[in-house]
Amino acid sequence: MLYYERKLKKKGFDFVIGVDEAGRGPLAGPVVAAAVALKTFSFKNRIDDSKKLTALSRQNAFFEIAEKSLFGIGIVSEAMIDRINILEATRVAMHRAIASLTEKSEFAQVKNAHVIVDGDIKLGIDFPCVSIIKGDAKSKSIACASILAKVTRDQIMLIYDKVFPVYGFSKHKGYPTKEHRDILKKHGPSAIHRKTFYGV
Repeated sequence: MLYYERKLKKKGFDFVIGVDEAGRGPLAGPVVAAAVALKTFSFKNRIDDSKKLTALSRQNAFFEIAEKSLFGIGIVSEAMIDRINILEATRVAMHRAIASLTEKSEFAQVKNAHVIVDGDIKLGIDFPCVSIIKGDAKSKSIACASILAKVTRDQIMLIYDKVFPVYGFSKHKGYPTKEHRDILKKHGPSAIHRKTFYGV
């Protein structure tokens, strides 16, 4: 999972930033992006596409990634998703995550950085950037970003579960499961549902 990182290091980039998101598909809650620049490629925990890991594995990996990287998180609310659409909201979340990372004092020492993004999203940023389809399965940096974004978003949905207990957010995290759709039919949308999404 280090092909892109090694290739870019050989080209002279001293900083590779992996970017990924969580929460494009749910009917409720925010979309969350993470940007990660690894200080080491050696991990005790399994690092992979977050969807392939259990919740406990993701949680354990989260703390190790946070310890061994420079990272930033970007969050865009469901209200903004409804205003600008999910693709644009994902782009904004990614921009925010990269900005959060690059504003850190440690980044001041960096001379040249390259961004690698999961999927086919094009970003308008000041760094060289390449999009990689299924990047979370091909790049360790993107996989780490995928884990940070997923764990962060899941924690947000666990908080919303306490605010809106009738919707069962702790189980489905806002994704359109049958149970979630049935609850929506019965109770209607909550304040954090994406009103522009089909089924809401």
